[in-house]
Amino acid sequence: MGQWITLTTSKGPVAAWQAEPTGAVRGSLIVIQEIFGVTEHVRGVAEQYAAEGYLAIAPAFFDLVEPGLELPYDDSGVKRGLELVGTIGLDAAVDLVDVAAQAARTAAGNEKVATVGYCWGGTVALLSAQRLALPSISYYGGRNGMFIGQPLKAPVQFHFGEQDKSIGPDIVEAQRKAWPDMDVFTYPANHAFNRDASPAVYDAASAKTAFGRAVAFLQENIG
Repeated sequence: MGQWITLTTSKGPVAAWQAEPTGAVRGSLIVIQEIFGVTEHVRGVAEQYAAEGYLAIAPAFFDLVEPGLELPYDDSGVKRGLELVGTIGLDAAVDLVDVAAQAARTAAGNEKVATVGYCWGGTVALLSAQRLALPSISYYGGRNGMFIGQPLKAPVQFHFGEQDKSIGPDIVEAQRKAWPDMDVFTYPANHAFNRDASPAVYDAASAKTAFGRAVAFLQENIG
């Protein structure tokens, strides 16, 4: 099981869930939340990657504006979550990823760091590859289309649901064309298909396949 740690940032302390592997550390992974906070599900994702040998840190991005907040997976949570990530902004989110990456390097004792992000976090993961040169895994990043014109400084692996009404096939295809050397995977699933806390959208088969591909990406890029 992981534990809460504290990251020191220019905007004050930020909590983060840290999950450590039981054996040798292959590298580190920054797990970037959706718009609901570092929920039990997000902490579980960190534990899942720790079981594969990666030291995983999931920063509580909401701490930048409202510490200790976890939102429900319902309409009220979506509304409040969108307000909060709008207040935080993507620039501040990337800055926090950078702080978490530095903490991960120290904790793991090596320089190998990657990111994985979901929904809002999927776009933060993309930006982490573009601005911080961190290999990144982007799950259904709804804002990715805003940054297609920016070059990548590190590899990115993309995952999208084919039934996702918020991210059309044209946006997915635009990312394939922008970065033809990157893997852009699609699945017969909806938005948030990896979130096992939401039975209405969770797709176990797609989540399993995507996770296997994500681990292979990490093995190739950070060990």
